[in-house]
This record gives sequence, C-alpha cells and structure tokens, in this order.
Amino acid sequence: MLVVEDRGGAVALMLASLFLLGTWPALLTLLERRGRLPQHTFLDYALTNLLAAVVLAAAFGQAGESKPDVPNFFRQLTQIPDNWPSVLCAMAGSITLGLGSVVVQYAWAFAGLSVTNIICSSLTVVLGTTVNYFLDGRINRAEILFPGVACFLVAVFLGAAVHSSNAKDDEEKLSVSGRHFCTKKYFLLRSISLMSTFIFACRKSRGIELSSDVDDADKAKLLPDPEELENDDYDDDKTSGEAKAGTAEYIIQVEKTRSIKVFGSNRFLGLSLVFLAGVCSSLFSPAINLAINDQWHALREGVPHLVVYTAFFYFSISCFSLGAGLNIWLLYRPMAGVPASTIEAYARDWNGRHWALLAGLLCGFGNGFQFMGGQAAGYAAADAVQALPLVSTIWGVILFGEYRRSSRKTYLLLTAMLLMFAIAVVVLMASAGHRKAYNSNAKFFVTLHG
Repeated sequence: MLVVEDRGGAVALMLASLFLLGTWPALLTLLERRGRLPQHTFLDYALTNLLAAVVLAAAFGQAGESKPDVPNFFRQLTQIPDNWPSVLCAMAGSITLGLGSVVVQYAWAFAGLSVTNIICSSLTVVLGTTVNYFLDGRINRAEILFPGVACFLVAVFLGAAVHSSNAKDDEEKLSVSGRHFCTKKYFLLRSISLMSTFIFACRKSRGIELSSDVDDADKAKLLPDPEELENDDYDDDKTSGEAKAGTAEYIIQVEKTRSIKVFGSNRFLGLSLVFLAGVCSSLFSPAINLAINDQWHALREGVPHLVVYTAFFYFSISCFSLGAGLNIWLLYRPMAGVPASTIEAYARDWNGRHWALLAGLLCGFGNGFQFMGGQAAGYAAADAVQALPLVSTIWGVILFGEYRRSSRKTYLLLTAMLLMFAIAVVVLMASAGHRKAYNSNAKFFVTLHG
C-alpha cells in the first residue's frame, strides 16, 4: 500500500490538492452561468467524484501484500463488523461536506465564485483546523498555527466586505445604465413622434400617399415600434455584440442565461448561504481524522485502524448518496427560482456534461490527496489546501470577469483579502509537523508494501 509519511511528499500532495480543489468550482459555476440546471450538474459531478475515490482505493490502497495490522483496501472492506465506529465517523464527515456542497452551488450564484470560496475556506480553517490540532495530539506548532488561523478569520470579514462592496458596484452600474437607457428611449420616442407629425403634415398639404406596393411588413421596418420601446424590448443588445465584462450589459446578459436568478435578492441571502456552506464544510476533515486515527478509542483493542483509502471510500459513498438524493429531490422541488426538472430530462441533458464529470474527478482526487497529505503531516497543516480560493479567484477573473470595472474600494478590499489569505496559508504550512506511529495499528510507510 502506498502511504506517504515524509514531509516533502505531504507538501507535494497538498499543492496538487490545492490546484484541483481550486479548479472544480469554476467548472460548475461556468455551467450554471450557461444555464444548465445545478441539479443536473451536481448529479454528474457526484458520479465521477465517487469514481475518483474508487480509483484511488483500488490503485494505491490495494497495492502490495496485506498485513494484519495494515490491511489492504479490499481486505478491510470485509472487517466492517469490527471497524464500523470508524466507518460511521467517515460517513458523518461526508454528510456535513455533502450538505455544504449542495448549499455552495447556490452560494456561488448569489455571492460570486471568489468571495464564496474564500469565506468557506476560511471558516473551514478557523473551525476545522482548531479541532484537528487537538485531535492530532498537538503535533503542529501552535505558536505558528494559530496566528495563521487568525489571519484566516480576518480574511472572512474582508471577504464579506468585498461581497457587499461589489454588490453596491453592480447596483450602481445597473442604475446608471437604466438612466442612460431611459434617456435614449425618450429621445428616440420623441424623434419618432416628431417625424410622424412631419410626414402626416406633408401628406395632408401636398396630397402625398405612400405607395400601395409598400405592404404592412415593410411599413413596420421604417421606424422602431413605440410599443416595443415601452416594453424595454428595444435595447442595446439588438445593435451591439457581446457585452464587455464588468459592464451593466454584461451583468444583464449573465442574468438572462444563468439558471439561478439573483436579481432582486437580498445581498445578505448570499452571505447566509456562504456561511452555512462554510460551517458544514469545516466538520468533514476532523471526522476523517477521527475515522483514520481513532483518537476516541472507539475500536476494540487489536482491530486495525481504517487506512486513508478505506476511510475515503466510505466517505465518498455516503457523500454520493446524500448529494444524489438531495438533488433528485430538488429536480421536482427546486429552490432559488430554478426551474423544475425530471430524471428523464436529466438523462437527456448532455449540454456541458463533460465539464460536470471533469469537476467531479478533480474534486475527488483533490480530497483524496488532502487526506493522504494530512495523514503524514497532520490534518491541521493539511487544511492549507484551503488556499484554493487563490486559484478560484484567478479562474473567476479569467472566465467570468469578476470585479471588472469595480470601484477602487472593492479593489482595495479584494487585494487586502487575498494578501491576508496568502499570508495565512504560508503560516499554516509552516506549522506542519510529523505524525508518529503511536501503536502497531497506526504504522505508515513511505514506500509500497510487498
């Protein structure tokens, strides 16, 4: 069995996990903005997320010879009558993460990709890392670890401020655009009225009549329809191409195509969803820690601890069951203005399915690498992968034009938030310790057994 113990290998796994966990949210956000129903997207994502756990367990957890104190993956699956307390811990962790993943789908729409991931990750560190520090027997350096946690806490408040400031910027853009459009519409209507009066006067004074060859359809093309203008159907989209990112027109275009409608919603609704997702997500890492290392001594003496691959497999099975069940229910009972759907409609929806499947693989392997690194260097240090918003923010700016043409205040807050976040991650990784095998049931090796 391949299990990493050295610090260098753990850091490499954390960096790989950082990139993977920072990329998959951008793919799901891309699909939502293109109008794909989040229920359809999450069902595809859940399938490959589970597949990633199976691949990791079969490839790395089954390699080599099985030993009584360190059984291989398939051997340990048969020991569930003995290790069921640890299995329940792993599944409990997946329930919290599954709930957080469902909520975060809607939080991305209401609060934006960057702010959502930063606040969620910061809450995960503030709550989860503190619990993991004590569960791991304080193997991480507290004088370094907790200043890093404090930096994450500051990043939470800065993230909330960025969201509020950016929401005000969007409102201002839409307000200015609305006044500009109304002014143009007024002058156009005025011009139509004057021209119509002029044509009528000419016809009356000179006896001029329109040619009988001009039918009603052609007459309609001579001037814009005033009723169309009154209904706001005549706008810049008819004469201009794709709107530039950061403009009011771009915001309106995104709202028209996306599956979750956010116009008119309370800005605190987005923050509420973000904080709920963050609290749920903060509990899964301590649960996996308990499942693998049994700090509460729930297992009988002599029963091998769950290896990281077995714990991750049970974790993913439960996460898949919960996520798939909730999203099937949401197909028929949608929320946040999302249209209802059916299982048949989901099966026929191939629009962007490959991106949703890829997102599930990225998240699955990212979580697996995080757990493998945490088993070697401590789960408190492994929470450094919560630097994923640094990756997500780059994707948010490149793919979605987030924060384009925002105010100086928003840019200053965003810079401060990212800077604080980067400092916190560096400090957290610097606190990494080394897990010692405290009994025969917890031996871990750098190389393949066999």
